[in-house]
Amino acid sequence: MGLIWRILHRLEFQTLVLLIAAVGAVWVFLGLAEEVSEGETGQIDRTLILMLRAPGDPADPLGPRWFEEMMRDVTALGGFTFLTLFVVIAVAALAFYRERRQAIVLGVSIALAAAANDALKLLFDRARPELVSHGSYVYTHSFPSGHSMLSAATFLTTAAILSSFQTRRRAKAFIFGIAVLLTVAVGVSRVYLGVHWPTDVLGGWTLGAVWALTARIVLSFWREVGPPEVDPLPEPEGDARPV
Repeated sequence: MGLIWRILHRLEFQTLVLLIAAVGAVWVFLGLAEEVSEGETGQIDRTLILMLRAPGDPADPLGPRWFEEMMRDVTALGGFTFLTLFVVIAVAALAFYRERRQAIVLGVSIALAAAANDALKLLFDRARPELVSHGSYVYTHSFPSGHSMLSAATFLTTAAILSSFQTRRRAKAFIFGIAVLLTVAVGVSRVYLGVHWPTDVLGGWTLGAVWALTARIVLSFWREVGPPEVDPLPEPEGDARPV
């Protein structure tokens, strides 16, 4: 108990706030998961998904064909291929600039998020919406939405890392604004295309936020209680020799 108190004492107040937020997000997800498992969200799920369909024709999403195609492009931003490339490039860039801790946290957290999403889908075993036609190919269970969870985890964790390099609040707000915009767009596209219930997306967003908050906490903890990173000394230029 004394060790835990010493660790908490050394952490910043902001980190403690993030920890409370992460615990709260987990609590929200567990409550939502219970409601989904008991079928309590069925009515609101059906109502919301039909609001995005032409009246009297569940097979026809609202809007022209070009808008439907645009939503497929948006949903691809939360797909396995794009997010994998995004994370690989981001990790490589962080490693190149010798931000090793951030690179490790980003790569490991997203890999664990993907594994957790697969496990949770098998655990809840929720069927995909059959009320409307699917506008995108699906091959896994429905809850929680993998696109929503992994896009939230990836974009928000990346935003947390990038904002840590900024000193201006406006710059931090801009970075997080872009991350939230992308996350919301991906989630909405999943409901619009009829491949997820709205509560699937909400559950994915909640867990993705948990992952991003946890990654930020780990970075803060690593910085506070871990050894400082020391960059190697630059090599002497030209023919200079150490004396």
